Amino acid sequence: MKRTQTRRIGDILEEFFKRPYVARKIAEGKLPEFWREVTGEYVASVTNEVRLERGILYVSVSSSIVRNDLFYRRDQLAELINSRAGVRLVNAVIIR
Repeated sequence: MKRTQTRRIGDILEEFFKRPYVARKIAEGKLPEFWREVTGEYVASVTNEVRLERGILYVSVSSSIVRNDLFYRRDQLAELINSRAGVRLVNAVIIR
């Protein structure tokens, strides 16, 4: 059998990881990393939980001062996380 269009395995894998469903699942796995990058070390250290359900990011923070600051930056946080992820991952942020 003669193959006319041979493809490298790297190209096939790259194409696979760019599929929307796969890219979204990979981004969900990196969510704690994105949270740390976007908010910084201190905020990440007082964050108890970061969980994504149906496009809503639930964040639990132990510091009331940090919680208040994050509450006013919810839209900005969602945009920054989505830009880091490369896909629309977060539609809304709920701070607890």
